[in-house]
Amino acid sequence: MPKPIPVPDELSKPFWDAVNQRQLVVQSCTACNRRQYPPQPTCAKCGSKDHLTWLETSGRGRIQGYVVERDTRMEPLVPDQPFNIAVIELQEDPQILFLSHLPGVPLGQVPVGARVEVRFDQVAPGQLIHEWQVENSTGGYRPRKK
Repeated sequence: MPKPIPVPDELSKPFWDAVNQRQLVVQSCTACNRRQYPPQPTCAKCGSKDHLTWLETSGRGRIQGYVVERDTRMEPLVPDQPFNIAVIELQEDPQILFLSHLPGVPLGQVPVGARVEVRFDQVAPGQLIHEWQVENSTGGYRPRKK
């Protein structure tokens, strides 16, 4: 499946720079101790603009749910329809969600609740993207109650 090539802007550039170093980061507000993704110009909780930093994550999470995409509007992905889109909750903060195709997982057979880890795939010279894969091991991570 072809993957879109990111075009970082001023706000997302630190995220994509970290991805290119094989690190997964999220914004963190030092004023109220809140993490957030995708990046925003201010903290979604306290509104602070001056207290946002970037915090490296473990790159681990859990599959919260999924859908099978049968009618995408993203032109490069149309030939690959249908495909899985899994919702991944970050281990450090289950309120932070990422989307993933979960490469290698058969259509409609996404193991909801399974642990996943981030991987990095090259989509252009010098440009990586983050993707998620199901972990081989079991046990360990338990999501926080919301």
